[in-house]
Amino acid sequence: MTSIVDLLIQAVGKDAILTQIEAAERPASRWLSTDNLSCKALARPNTTDDVATVLRLCYEHGQTVVPHGGLTNVVGGVTTTHNDVALSLERMNVIEKIDLQNKTVTVQAGVILHDLQKAVAEAGLLFPLDLGAKGSCMIGGTISTNAGGLQAIRYGVMRQLVLGLEVVLADGTVISSMNKMLKNNAGYDLKHLFIGSEGTLGIVTKAVLKLEDAPKSKNTALIGLSSFDKAIAFLQTAKRELANKLTTFEIIWQDYYRLMTSPPSSFTPPLPQNYPYYVLLEALGQHQEADEVHFQNLLEQSLETGLIEDATLAQSQQELDWFWGIREKVDFVFQVHQPVFLFDVSLPITDMESYIHTVIHDLKAVWPQVHFYSFGHMGDGNLHLFVSCGENSPETRHRVEEIVFLPLQKIGGSITAEHGIGLEKKPWLHLSRTPEEIALMRTLKQALDPKGILNPGKVV
Repeated sequence: MTSIVDLLIQAVGKDAILTQIEAAERPASRWLSTDNLSCKALARPNTTDDVATVLRLCYEHGQTVVPHGGLTNVVGGVTTTHNDVALSLERMNVIEKIDLQNKTVTVQAGVILHDLQKAVAEAGLLFPLDLGAKGSCMIGGTISTNAGGLQAIRYGVMRQLVLGLEVVLADGTVISSMNKMLKNNAGYDLKHLFIGSEGTLGIVTKAVLKLEDAPKSKNTALIGLSSFDKAIAFLQTAKRELANKLTTFEIIWQDYYRLMTSPPSSFTPPLPQNYPYYVLLEALGQHQEADEVHFQNLLEQSLETGLIEDATLAQSQQELDWFWGIREKVDFVFQVHQPVFLFDVSLPITDMESYIHTVIHDLKAVWPQVHFYSFGHMGDGNLHLFVSCGENSPETRHRVEEIVFLPLQKIGGSITAEHGIGLEKKPWLHLSRTPEEIALMRTLKQALDPKGILNPGKVV
C-alpha cells in the first residue's frame, strides 16, 4: 500500500515534500525551543492549488495536518507529533498587489510581516499591525491567531485589518472570498470564521488587507507615574487630546522596568527607577511640526497638573530604539530566570491594578521568592505576565495557571488577548467562554472538518 507521504510526493513533487528525516533538521518552534520538528512529513506548497491537493489527499486518508507559519506561536498552536503532516506556507510569500487608490494590499499567506511593512512603506502607505515577532511571523499566522500587537488602540487587531480571504478547507475545497470593500452585507461574512481559528477550520492561503497613509510624524515618550489611577486618567487625557493620532499606550510595572534597566541588561534607565508605573506613549500623524508641539503640550500640561511625575522624549532613532527595547526585548526575562511561565490576558482597565495585586499575593503565598513581571497594551486592555517560581513540573504549571486565570472569570476577563488557545490554554477555555459558546465552536469544527484532520487537539 502506498504511504501518504509517497502520495503527496507524487501529487505535488518531491521538492515540495520533506520526509520525516529531512523535516527533523528544522526547528519545531522559534519561541524558546531547541527541539527539532517531529512530523510524518513537511509539505511546502507553492500555490493554493498545491495546498488544496495536499489537503484533499490527507482528508481522503484521514491524515492529520498541522499548519505552520513563522513558528512564533507561544501556546502550542503549531505543535506536531510524529504522526502529523506539517504544512508550511513559507513558499507562498508573494506580495501580489499594492493598490494605492483603494489602499489595499493582496498578499499570500507566507509573507513575513516586516517584509510587508517595508514594501507598503516604500509606496507611501502603512500596514499598521506591529508586534515583536514581526521579523519572522507570517501573515497567514497573524490572521489565524487574530494578532493584536502594539498599535491596536488606534488601528484594531488583525480582524479589523482583513477585507478578504482565500482559505482551503479540510477536504481541499477552496473558498475564495477576496473582498476588497469596506462594506459587503451579501450574506454571511465567512472570513470571520477563519480569523482567530488557529488553523482548525481551514488554512488561509491569501488575503486582502487594509492600508493606511504612512505617517509623516512620530512622537514617542517614556513617562513615570505615581499611581495606577493616574495612569487611567492620563490614558483618557491622551485619548482626548491626541484623538486619532494616539497609536500606542503601553503600561510597564516597576519590577519589569527595573529588571530591563539594570545589569546585566544592556539598557540603562531613561527615567529613574523609583516610579510605580511607566507608560510608553506614541502618536503618529501627518503634520510633523504641529504634531510635535501638540504632543509636548500634552506632556507639559500633564506635568503641571500632577497627572504624570516625569517624562522624556525620544529625540533620535537611537533613543527610540532604547525606549522600545526596554519594552520589547522580553527574551531577556528568560536569560535571567528559568523556568518562566508566560501569560497573555485581557481584562477591563479599571480591574488591572487589583488583579495584579491578587495574582502577586496568591503566587507569593505558595512561592515566597517568586519573580513576577507585568506590562502590556493598557490602551486595549491587554497585559503580559511573566512568572518564575523556580519549578517547572506539570503540577507547578497548573497551580500557576490557576492563580493567574481564575480571577479573570469573576471580572469578565479573558485567558488570552492575542496569543490564542492552542494546546496550553485549552483546559481553561471554559473560564472565558460559556458552555453554549464552546458547543457552537465544536459544531462549526464538525461541519467544516468532520474528520478532525486540521490542527487536531487545538482550541476545542
